[in-house]
Amino acid sequence: RSGKMAKLTHLVDNEVFRAYATYTTIVLLKMMLMSLITAYFRITRKAFINPEDTASFGKGESAKKYLRTDPDVERVRRGHLNDLENIVPFLGIGLLYALSGPELSTALLHFRIFAGARILHTFAYLIPLPQPSRGLSWAVGYAVTISMAYKVLKTALYL
Repeated sequence: RSGKMAKLTHLVDNEVFRAYATYTTIVLLKMMLMSLITAYFRITRKAFINPEDTASFGKGESAKKYLRTDPDVERVRRGHLNDLENIVPFLGIGLLYALSGPELSTALLHFRIFAGARILHTFAYLIPLPQPSRGLSWAVGYAVTISMAYKVLKTALYL
């Protein structure tokens, strides 16, 4: 089975696809959590970007002071944006990789390293941990995605 694209009807029985689905769910939930963390920081820092979001803090001029940026909110937003820039490619490339027939152990290694790197990246961004922790965690996750892309190209397109 190695080296052949899996048939759609075999996905439920495909261990690699189930592993992909598991780790995809983990990183998507982590990315969704970033939205909640952003909302928490906006509320606790009273820093909003939409006028209607300030209504509970007063009206008119008294509410305008809450229309502002906050360094903590912006830091969380940058972490969330970084998730979007890295998890979305993982979803597509990881799916193609899972369908390209890799060994389960190799696929699990890719998926686990990527998920771990993204989780570490989030902690490094939010705490913040000293560099190069954030940069290294980003690079590890990115390298995993590139590794899977190479496997897909080599297997499916005969490069």
